[in-house]
Amino acid sequence: MARYQVILAYDGTGYTGSQRQANSRTVQGELEKSLRKLGWSDRAVLMAGRTDTGVHATGQVAAFDLEWTHSADKLLWALNKHLPSDLVVRSLQPISADFHPRFDATSREYRYRVFFEPIRDPLRDKFVWRTWPAVDEEALIRNASIFLGKHDFAAIGSRTTPKGTTVRTVTKAEWKKMPDGEWQFEVRADAFLYRMVRRLVFVQVSVAQGKCPVEKVQHALEKQGVLLAGLAPAHGLTLVEVTYGSHD
Repeated sequence: MARYQVILAYDGTGYTGSQRQANSRTVQGELEKSLRKLGWSDRAVLMAGRTDTGVHATGQVAAFDLEWTHSADKLLWALNKHLPSDLVVRSLQPISADFHPRFDATSREYRYRVFFEPIRDPLRDKFVWRTWPAVDEEALIRNASIFLGKHDFAAIGSRTTPKGTTVRTVTKAEWKKMPDGEWQFEVRADAFLYRMVRRLVFVQVSVAQGKCPVEKVQHALEKQGVLLAGLAPAHGLTLVEVTYGSHD
């Protein structure tokens, strides 16, 4: 018996999130179906974290224990053979028996994609949030830095557990404009609150569209004040990477 770490990528459109749920199609559920065809019989695979309905991933991490007598490459091939077309194991490796993809993680990084156009674009709308009016681009870039560092993000996201803290440390928060006019927000933190990234994007875009003063956002971070309600849509969000310290 050995423990394996896998990196998953998926199109979240057809999933009600990553975490297994009764009577719903989930990433965890599909991975476990594939594993059972290879003789796996545990109760559940371990996941690095939960993504919501419609959220995508290129770097979700999972782990499981399996009795496997062939190479890791053959296990990778066998898993992907049984997985649906919107979910794939990008990489697989044996790892120490005490590795936990959630509790051992040191940071997580997300990317949110948005473009500002008055008319919808069928070739991009599945993975990119289209919104209008246009933004003050300099303000969008400049204001991202106010989220860097350790803050109480109670005004931005919800606790992931009933007694959990709303304090998080953000080590990266920046906007990039792509050649095709798309904007990407990249954010990395030690952990994230429930729906925190989608709220961060919505709030920043609202400020850059002139719907909310940036001073109100700064006050909310300092005093946990109330901010305008709203979320950026799930389909623009991708979990890019989960990072770890050394694990033999």
